[in-house]
Amino acid sequence: MQRAARFIKNKNVSRELLTDDDLVRGIWTAAVGKAISAHANPSKIVRGTLIVEVEDAIWQKQLYALSSQIVDRVQKLLGTTNVTGVEFRIAIPRRQPGREELVREQPASTDEADRIQDPVLKRVYQISRKRASA
Repeated sequence: MQRAARFIKNKNVSRELLTDDDLVRGIWTAAVGKAISAHANPSKIVRGTLIVEVEDAIWQKQLYALSSQIVDRVQKLLGTTNVTGVEFRIAIPRRQPGREELVREQPASTDEADRIQDPVLKRVYQISRKRASA
């Protein structure tokens, strides 16, 4: 994507097909490096300000100190001065599938002993239930 963004930025047709947001996403890793791009992603450009979503407040604070360098690198790689500033926003964390969702996916068992997770207690329960019913 980075090579494509560099190639396309020089073509006049590229401005008709791709927005500046698309080009910034394409050059983002080249502009800030792999370490930062793993924790911060460009979202959009609003009135010359690049909105970047970061993982947490620590990344937000650290990248704020580098904002002028990031703007310079993005302007240099884009070849335009459309980006004049950077704003770092904490992204909404992506929800990972939890244990409850995994439990729901399993078919419901008719044996109540299957709800006991400890294998020893489960076996003791099954033996005692068997003795009680005999």
